[in-house]
Amino acid sequence: MGNTAKTDNFLKAIKKYTNAQKSLMQNEIKQLKQQKKRLISQQGKRDSEKLIKESLAKKRSEQTTLLAKRAQQGQRELFLERVRMTDEVFELAAERLRNYADTADYRQKLLDSAHRIAQMFGNESCVIYINERDMSQAYGISGFFGGNAEIKADKTIEIGGIKGYCKAKNIIADDTLDSKLAQQREWFIENADLRVV
Repeated sequence: MGNTAKTDNFLKAIKKYTNAQKSLMQNEIKQLKQQKKRLISQQGKRDSEKLIKESLAKKRSEQTTLLAKRAQQGQRELFLERVRMTDEVFELAAERLRNYADTADYRQKLLDSAHRIAQMFGNESCVIYINERDMSQAYGISGFFGGNAEIKADKTIEIGGIKGYCKAKNIIADDTLDSKLAQQREWFIENADLRVV
């Protein structure tokens, strides 16, 4: 065997070894590429799931905020409707009381009320307030107070009735239809199970 044969055999062995190493390297590269693809795919999947979750959470938050705003607006509208209905009911009641204040029955109740207040005040001097429309009853009212009452028209009494103040006894008496209606309104608001459907 000559040098050429030895060289050829050596070159063949190197080539064979190189091809084997090349094949091993290609397999390793292929495995590394597959592993890298798997890792990238998993990372991409995690990233997309995270993005989807964040997007859903943001959308859910936006929807919750929108629903809360709509509910709040609905409650506000409902409250305003209840107020409107209450105002309507009590304005109608006030109108009926104004009509009642033009009757003989009302004038008798006014005198009865003056009598009750006079009993509370005794013979002490006092100031009695009535609606301007009722000033024609001033003489009859003052009779219950033994002449110790100053009768004055009061513009704050819009519907009718009587109120008075006795400084000596430090008593304020209010038997006006206005205050009775206001008390009924407060009671109504607290106790009426008013629903708008």
